[in-house]
Amino acid sequence: MLRDVVNADSVGGIRTRIARAHGYVDGYMRALMDLDFVTRSELLEVVARERERVAGPALRVTDPSADDGVAAA
Repeated sequence: MLRDVVNADSVGGIRTRIARAHGYVDGYMRALMDLDFVTRSELLEVVARERERVAGPALRVTDPSADDGVAAA
């Protein structure tokens, strides 16, 4: 369900359906934490992996010596 939410959000699905699905996912993840099946950091890792799978890495490593036309401040 998390994968479906992340995919729908990235392609611009219907916002009300995405919001409802987010609520289901949040509630399920909360129940997993309350029952001590997973830790918060484990869930964050899963969410980060799914978002990275859809949108790519959150941060890019760049080579500061490469001239990309951007002036340094």
